[in-house]
Amino acid sequence: MAPRKKITSEYNFPHPMDNDYLVGHGETLRNFMDAWERRETHPIHPVWMLAGPIGIGKATLAYKIAKMVYGNIGDFFIIDQERNLDKDGRPKPDGKVISVYTVRNMIDKMQMSSMSGQWRVVLIDSVDQLNTAASNAILKLLEEPPAKTLFLLVVHQLSNVLPTVRSRARVEKMRPLSISQLRELCAKFIPEDEVSTATLRLANGSFGKIANLKTSGGDVIYEDLIEFLSDKHSNSADAMALAKKISVAPELHGILLDAIAYFGLADLYPVATRAIADIKILNLESEVGIFKIIMEIKKCL
Repeated sequence: MAPRKKITSEYNFPHPMDNDYLVGHGETLRNFMDAWERRETHPIHPVWMLAGPIGIGKATLAYKIAKMVYGNIGDFFIIDQERNLDKDGRPKPDGKVISVYTVRNMIDKMQMSSMSGQWRVVLIDSVDQLNTAASNAILKLLEEPPAKTLFLLVVHQLSNVLPTVRSRARVEKMRPLSISQLRELCAKFIPEDEVSTATLRLANGSFGKIANLKTSGGDVIYEDLIEFLSDKHSNSADAMALAKKISVAPELHGILLDAIAYFGLADLYPVATRAIADIKILNLESEVGIFKIIMEIKKCL
């Protein structure tokens, strides 16, 4: 296999709160602005649900709207993994679920917040991560939303949202980004890197996925994987070398499914999906499990 460029993790992608550079989603932003500008004569819907795939800019848009509404004068409450709390009120950013204690803490702060009459904003990123108790606590709040309070709910998958929560929101479905929009974001945030067309297509409209691929080196590994599978002379030693690279981080396991899609091996997809899940569930040695999947893909070509 040809030598590849060195994998690097020296990237600094801004948090959505700190990112004022929004690409795409003009329709959703216009929908909100139209409603906001007419709020004196037509009360604005208090709950806006921004739904779409991970990494397309939903949180960036939510923070952009939030900053405009509360204007550094009103109150701004954020519920996310970084602010997750345990039952004793201690930080617990476990990366899995957002606890009911986090929601209750926010509600307590809201009740003690300024009565200046300014708008307040509650931003949840994301609703998918709320556990059942947290979802029910939010539902109670949405049933009778406080006056002059805007709720911005980031949602990655609508099916993960309680129907009762969804029914109380104005749902804005946001589309994946186009290749040209992804190129624009790459030029802005990683101008020194040449992002291949293969990586752009692999991202499926998600700049967040490109950011993850670049940070983990997954884009380079993916290209190596496609090269290996396309080469009739590649061997099991090459496959094991790839397996070792992919096994380093669980988030890289998905590039195996991307490779299956690249070669149009639809029948292999469910088999590989189960095999990848088994690596985690059964605590199997990941290198070996990934090696077997790679060789299975190779056999089908």
